[in-house]
Amino acid sequence: QVTLVESGGGLVQPGGSLRLSCAASGFTLDHYTIAWFRQAPGKEREAVSCISKRDGRIYYADSVKGRFTMSRDNTQNTVALQMNSLKTEDTAVYYCYAGRWGEEYWGQGTQVTVSP
Repeated sequence: QVTLVESGGGLVQPGGSLRLSCAASGFTLDHYTIAWFRQAPGKEREAVSCISKRDGRIYYADSVKGRFTMSRDNTQNTVALQMNSLKTEDTAVYYCYAGRWGEEYWGQGTQVTVSP
């Protein structure tokens, strides 16, 4: 069975940090482009960061550049998103994504709430 399972969400004050993790089973993350998306209430889902399958480069949305760091652990078949200097506007459900030609998988999402 192919699954992606996120963990690590929660409630944090502005300026704080959280680390999200995404564990894959049933397939190998290293063979896919992997990404973190988020969706805030009333807004469309947006890409936060991704690791290209083609060249391994990591890309970030301008809104998180310099604050978020995405990484992949091929031995554990996991991907992480370290989020620092969190802002209230980072509040959203965060989703892990893996995709390649004709195939894509999504996690169930984990809630991140940044509030005083």
